[in-house]
Amino acid sequence: MTGTENGTSGAGTATAEVSEVTESTEVTESTENGSTGSGDDLEERLVAEGEIAGDYLEELLDLLDFDGDIDLDVEGDRAIVSIDGGGDLTKLVGRKGEVLDALQELTRLAVHQKTGERSRLMLDISQWRQRRRDELAALGEKVARRVLESGEREELSPMTPFERKIVHDAVAGVDGVRSESEGVEPSRRVVVLVD
Repeated sequence: MTGTENGTSGAGTATAEVSEVTESTEVTESTENGSTGSGDDLEERLVAEGEIAGDYLEELLDLLDFDGDIDLDVEGDRAIVSIDGGGDLTKLVGRKGEVLDALQELTRLAVHQKTGERSRLMLDISQWRQRRRDELAALGEKVARRVLESGEREELSPMTPFERKIVHDAVAGVDGVRSESEGVEPSRRVVVLVD
């Protein structure tokens, strides 16, 4: 089951006021949760994670008096929960996604509490992460082409692991250049060099 809006679970009304956060996970292994089983078992587990997350977020939004539709999906090896709709949901995203990241971590903890397993669930609000992903992919490709043309390395601004992974993937799509991460969190950044 792939896509962005399959609506595995119903919609909920909710409200929440949060700062900003950006996903800070760079792990790409599908076995991070330590579960090994058939694809059907994995999908069932991820659907269950999404439903737990949806219930948690619905209650949270109700408490915070925010309105939004909660959509659940599964992409690859993670559950995706999206909140879209009415009200000023940007308060739940915060500056540079800081509130969104915090909400995502709280939601993962709520899932972990119910399932006993670590969750890689991804939360998006008003398609903020998707827009950010598109921006970073375009930036990575643009910088890679500029470095290929000039032959000089370029350093980007500090980014979260989630953001750096998107840039690394975009740079990898351009032959003749490569990227590395340098520095220490929270100042770790992508550097693009000629290969």
